[in-house]
Amino acid sequence: MITIREETASDIQAREALLDRCFGERRFAKTSERLREGRLPAAGLALVAERDGAVVATVRLWNINAGGHDALLLGPLAVSPDLQGEGLGKTMMREAIWRAACHGHGAVLLAGDAPYYARFGFSAELMRDLAMPGPVERERFLGLELRPGSLAGAAGVLSATGRLIEPLPAAALAA
Repeated sequence: MITIREETASDIQAREALLDRCFGERRFAKTSERLREGRLPAAGLALVAERDGAVVATVRLWNINAGGHDALLLGPLAVSPDLQGEGLGKTMMREAIWRAACHGHGAVLLAGDAPYYARFGFSAELMRDLAMPGPVERERFLGLELRPGSLAGAAGVLSATGRLIEPLPAAALAA
């Protein structure tokens, strides 16, 4: 049985190993990473799927400013290679979108495969006046309004607004 739940600190090593298996080192070069660096995911919106005590999927959402509008950036979404094609990615997406709406967020943006994300309502049309803080193929820059009009008039370059990761105290670094 697979359980979807909020990520905990004890999931970090397994999540990172899963992301490495799915994306390798190239994941750190992506433009979306510029909006995640040094930040914590949005409160309550870092999810993992667990089966038999193992993390088998992950998705996280991040607070951003989208041309003067608060929004979320989704990613990365990763599913263990041995479970891909079984619908777990779709389940993770639906759960993430539902939880974002329940937390009162108005829009979710991402850079990803347009045909895959269109099934959840994502569209490049909403992004026409917005830009990522680095290169991204326009057809892969997608948005979904959770509340109609939440991106109305949004224009400009996305910027990170999420909580900063607290640096470790000097004593912890020395240990």
